[in-house]
Amino acid sequence: MRAIIETLRNAWKIADLRKRILVTLFFLLLFRLGAAIPVPGLNPDILKELLGGASIFNFANIIGGGALARATIFALGITPYITASIIMNLLAVAIPKLEQLAKEGEEGRKIMAQYTRYGTVVLAFLQATGFYFGLRDAVMTRGWFSFVTITLTFTAGTAILMWLGEQITEHGIGNGISLIIFAGILSQGPAAYGALMAQKENIGTGIMLYVGIAAIVLVFLAVVTAVVWVQEAERRIPVQYAKRVVGRKMYGGQSTHIPIKVNMAGVIPIIFASSFIMLPPTIVGFFWANSTHPVAVFFRHFPEKPWVAALNGVLIMFFTFFYTFIQFNPVELANNLKKNGGFIPGIRPGKPTSDYIFKVVNRITWFSAVFIAAIQLFPSLLGTLTKLQGVWIAGSSIMIMVGVALETVKQIESQMIMRHYKGFLE
Repeated sequence: MRAIIETLRNAWKIADLRKRILVTLFFLLLFRLGAAIPVPGLNPDILKELLGGASIFNFANIIGGGALARATIFALGITPYITASIIMNLLAVAIPKLEQLAKEGEEGRKIMAQYTRYGTVVLAFLQATGFYFGLRDAVMTRGWFSFVTITLTFTAGTAILMWLGEQITEHGIGNGISLIIFAGILSQGPAAYGALMAQKENIGTGIMLYVGIAAIVLVFLAVVTAVVWVQEAERRIPVQYAKRVVGRKMYGGQSTHIPIKVNMAGVIPIIFASSFIMLPPTIVGFFWANSTHPVAVFFRHFPEKPWVAALNGVLIMFFTFFYTFIQFNPVELANNLKKNGGFIPGIRPGKPTSDYIFKVVNRITWFSAVFIAAIQLFPSLLGTLTKLQGVWIAGSSIMIMVGVALETVKQIESQMIMRHYKGFLE
């Protein structure tokens, strides 16, 4: 923590970095102001009651900083953009044309970014339509006019958030989309504290109350420490480059390593698994909200089943492996090493190298998958043991906040180093 404060203090002394920090804070302020502007035609009181149960809307409400519960223009949050980005990454692996476009440098990335924007708007409209019908009891006056007004307002709000994120990325510090999610989750802190104080009789009375709160804080700090450790951990595979003689000069011969992050999938497996678990009750809520059919009743209360926690953990582990090997290709890495005259000591180039890298990645992905599942399920388990419900910051929220904070500090440090070397050269 002291290192982070020292980094921010040093960055504030540099005029350009100070300007970037102020720009970032300004756009984040606009985000929080927009999260308080209500959408016409929606009743926020009824909306809060509808969000009381387990559904996919609760996850969107957390990511959006409570904007959905307040029926504001940023109710959809930045989730459609995240979904569009994931879809584009998967399509880039499956479609050769998009894969070639992604490898064409800056121009290719600009075209991919434009496709992502189009996909965001389409997904935002589809999601807004689903929200309109899923939360139809909160619509004060039903009809085509209210449908167009509410869905287009939701879609425009997501487009504005996407623009704010891009402005932060270009003119501010850090990744704008990630910082918007970070600010939204952080804004839920006072509500979490209020929910905790509302259940203080479950913690204890007198001195035991303070002991219980201190224990909660210590557990939270321990979880954050574990997340930081895993987020920063990497497995380094040693690489040796062969010596080459070109004319009178000798190239290569140096030793280096391939850094492989332990948690390459990040928070994506939690998002996928949570969406999968919450999808059945959400669909039932759309079409059979008042049905008494046994199937409808079963899926309506599906997330409340005791064995669903185990299913959620298995899904998180599956999606961790799936997303890791979608974005990491051991064969391509081994071929690049071979082309550049590099090899892993004791391992022959070509297929043996790719098999060795696959084995290493598979081993650390097992650890990452188990850790992510444990972090996601730990708050629920702790809530069950302590009888404190609805006050724990979910594992996904902790991983997002820690990841964004670390990445932002790294970008500030890189900006400071770049300006230091610039001044040295001048």
